[in-house]
Amino acid sequence: MMGCNRLDGKVVIITGGARGIGEATVRLFLAHGAKVVIADIRDNLGESLCHELGEDASYIHCDVTNEDDVRKTVDFTVEKYGKLDIMYNNAGTLDASIAEILNTEKAVFERVLGVNLVGALLGAKHAARVMIPASKGCILFTASVASQIGGFSSYAYSCSKAALVGLMKSAAAELGRFGIRVNCVSPYGVATHIADGLLPVEAVNMDTEDLLSKFGNLQGVVLKAEDIAQAALYLASDDARYVSGQNLFVDGGYTIVNPSLAIGFYSTLGQP
Repeated sequence: MMGCNRLDGKVVIITGGARGIGEATVRLFLAHGAKVVIADIRDNLGESLCHELGEDASYIHCDVTNEDDVRKTVDFTVEKYGKLDIMYNNAGTLDASIAEILNTEKAVFERVLGVNLVGALLGAKHAARVMIPASKGCILFTASVASQIGGFSSYAYSCSKAALVGLMKSAAAELGRFGIRVNCVSPYGVATHIADGLLPVEAVNMDTEDLLSKFGNLQGVVLKAEDIAQAALYLASDDARYVSGQNLFVDGGYTIVNPSLAIGFYSTLGQP
């Protein structure tokens, strides 16, 4: 049976932890006994969250594209708590809309890759720096269903998330001999601030959660940030002690289904 404190005594860094999936994960990990360092660029949100959550939560300003910031975040954590058990590279960004390739701007493309991919690399690098001597650790990334299928998001976002899975596999292959596990969590669209960029312009006035649920594969269940946090909890805990190199989809089967034929068939018959 799963324990009530699945991360008891563990020390965790969560980037992008001030809101959305990151915030949900901070709350859940704390509830399971972890000490959590929230790393984000939204200082007001991060500090307010720490004030609410108490002494087992700390905040540090961290731009994941800045290696000095990432290094300082890891060093701060080790100096304060004596170790780092789990590094959750969750920080991410998205360009404003689903752009066509002819309208994809180089600067925007590079900005998204800078946060989603390079930032994740830096997080893994500096986590490994302190985990390798300890001969244990867990590194997680937030990827996306866009890592598996095309057409779900912009070129920049899709490329960053697909490459993130490659980064995860490479790190899992290298770091396994040091007892370090490396995995990804890949959500379907979650109604957080970042999901807005997944929707076409004509849908901006619709309820994001309702729209994402309508087009999901698994009906009757609404995907929440807390569901992604639960998946991260599993991968971070000893319940997954021999799980490494995996991209865990939390998508209700979205990535295994191509509904085009069924939609066309039933539309022809006039059925819903």
